[in-house]
Amino acid sequence: MAHYSGARTSRLLQLAQRVRVPAGFILSPLMVIASKPTRVSIATGSIVALAGLGIRAWASGHLKKNEELATSGPYAFTRNPLYLGTLLLGLGISLCTGSWWLACIFVVFYLIIYIPVMVAEARTLRNLFPGEYQIYSDRVPLLVPSLRTRDAGIRQPMQARDGHLAGRFFDLSLYVRHREYRALMGFLAVVVILILKARLLK
Repeated sequence: MAHYSGARTSRLLQLAQRVRVPAGFILSPLMVIASKPTRVSIATGSIVALAGLGIRAWASGHLKKNEELATSGPYAFTRNPLYLGTLLLGLGISLCTGSWWLACIFVVFYLIIYIPVMVAEARTLRNLFPGEYQIYSDRVPLLVPSLRTRDAGIRQPMQARDGHLAGRFFDLSLYVRHREYRALMGFLAVVVILILKARLLK
């Protein structure tokens, strides 16, 4: 029974990972079509979205996926800064639309899709870096940042598997490698569309 339950959970987690990108492509046009943007909503939402973009950019410059455990930069405060950035980015865009119910839909979508994804990725990292990840996960929260992690020893760089220090400064080449600039371009495209629609609704 336990084996069946574990296999079923794994399938659900895999499904969440597969549908998150297609679901985003469906949700984004819906937000634009059903939006009722105003200057205030666009300005307010943009501030939140830009904060999310900043966190995602910061995180991407510290991430060498599946090569070493990222613990520096924003990873010292949350194990999933990319998904935290996604939450703020999506919420900001939702606020830009001027429709509160769209923001509610996004939050529900986020919880259903991304929480299982974070759980699945935690399992992967635990398998890749068994000793390191256990220590890291004990110190740093899954999503909601905690400043107290700085007092838990995270300031000291953790050892990567090859013996090199995992802690480092922001690396612009990693930002480019992960193509994180596409998130900024997508956000700007949505904002331009919402600005045009706001003018049409006057």
